[in-house]
Amino acid sequence: MHVVHRIGRYALIGTAAILLAACAGQKEPAQKLLHDIDTTVTAASAEAAKYVPDQLADVQSKLVVLKASFDKQDYAAVLTGAPAVLSAAQDLATAAATKKDEVLKSLSDSWAALAASIPDEVAAVQSRIELLGKKSSKKLAAGVDLDAAKAAQGEAGSLWSKAQAAFAAGNLDEAVSTAKAVQAKIEGVAGALKLNLPAGGPA
Repeated sequence: MHVVHRIGRYALIGTAAILLAACAGQKEPAQKLLHDIDTTVTAASAEAAKYVPDQLADVQSKLVVLKASFDKQDYAAVLTGAPAVLSAAQDLATAAATKKDEVLKSLSDSWAALAASIPDEVAAVQSRIELLGKKSSKKLAAGVDLDAAKAAQGEAGSLWSKAQAAFAAGNLDEAVSTAKAVQAKIEGVAGALKLNLPAGGPA
């Protein structure tokens, strides 16, 4: 009876030793996979955070789960789940680059349209201000605050110079947002001057 009991105990010890060896054997590859995911995410994070933030957040949350499994020494769970997470991490750079190209194309198209219309709109407003400033246009200028219009026109001109400088520096985002501010200001001045802007711009 003692012999059977002793054999059983040895069997348990042997099984435990095998499990420990298997566990130890899984730790290193699991650790390497986590390191690879970490490195890949870090390399892509700047662009991914800007262009595919949801995709980045999903990979990061899955990585947190894998690290928790590793800390619990559940290396099998890491080895099972990590390949898919690593693949998703590797996709971040491509997805971000694709989205960036789309955004830049959209900004480029917007800038082209704004750059084509704003100079004519600015010129039209300037001509209207000059016309209303003449003594012969006193009746036409009734109810129009020319001084305010001139000030707003000057601000629009300064903003347009800023937009052009941003475009020249390659900052399309700032160039387009500033140009839109110029257009909004010009619209406001045109409205105050009872002016219909040229075709291609707002009436």
